[in-house]
Amino acid sequence: MPTRQSLYFTGPRRVEVRTEDCPVPRPGEVLVRTQLSAISPGTEMLIYRDQAPKQLALDESIAALEGNFQYPLKYGYAAVGEVVRLGEGVEADWLGQRIFAFNPHETHFMAPASGLMRLPEGLSPEDAAFLPNMETALNLVMDGSPVIGERVAVIGQGIVGLLTTALLARFPLEELLTLDFYANRREASATLGGHALHPDELPTALHHHADLIYELSGAPDALNTAIALAGFDSRIVAGSWYGEKRTALNLGGDFHRNRIQIISSQVSTIAPRFQGRWDKARRFATALQLLAEIRPARFITQRFPLSEAADAYRLLDEYPQQAIQVIFEY
Repeated sequence: MPTRQSLYFTGPRRVEVRTEDCPVPRPGEVLVRTQLSAISPGTEMLIYRDQAPKQLALDESIAALEGNFQYPLKYGYAAVGEVVRLGEGVEADWLGQRIFAFNPHETHFMAPASGLMRLPEGLSPEDAAFLPNMETALNLVMDGSPVIGERVAVIGQGIVGLLTTALLARFPLEELLTLDFYANRREASATLGGHALHPDELPTALHHHADLIYELSGAPDALNTAIALAGFDSRIVAGSWYGEKRTALNLGGDFHRNRIQIISSQVSTIAPRFQGRWDKARRFATALQLLAEIRPARFITQRFPLSEAADAYRLLDEYPQQAIQVIFEY
């Protein structure tokens, strides 16, 4: 029987690649051969470091992610591949189709054809792997609703921060300030139009408060930086998922009197005020178009075969300053 290789998180700072029987598609399903998949360093580092809430469902909106954050588990949600086998009832034009799927890291997987996204001609597999991050960035911008002439700050220039910066740079803002500790991310941010600073430079560089601040660093303490950046009636969009990490927020100073808003943003849902006109299909279509325009594959810094997955996660854990986006190639 044909086999596949699947990545499992098996314990704190432990991953292994297991050989499994390759699934056979059932009616309405297809078998996909993966070409590449992108690591989501925010969520996957929480799993790798055992910082994700154990009883929380992996993602109730993604069929391929069942169960909760208990070891051992498969994870990942940015797979690009080719349909290589059809189940009964699937239209013949799916065979050979290039697709994107929210699926864990593995060489082959089975999925309902209705749950796959066909990739447009001209979009490279590398750019397509950024679809979840671009969808997240689009959702963040919608939730923050920037206004012409506003001063906007983005804390954290990992890949979600960079893509959010790329979208915000299209607005006629007065200023777009970005903050990150790592030089390679600041350099990438500057190419997108951000005024990129090390956080230590902030006290001397800040001449006025920001109207809109995005906290995308994954570090809960950065929310205090966001509060310090905010002025009267400023908006803070909290887009990071902190897992079980905790912090003490400074809510006793300017936060109280300045009527600062903290907005939770998460991509699995669309803000109620947009739901009359926006659904996930429209958001995906917009994200695919933005991928074709921004071409984020330039932010791939390392490529690993799946067999070297342990090295990939060790790099992200111990040397994050060396990486922006890491992908597996199959």
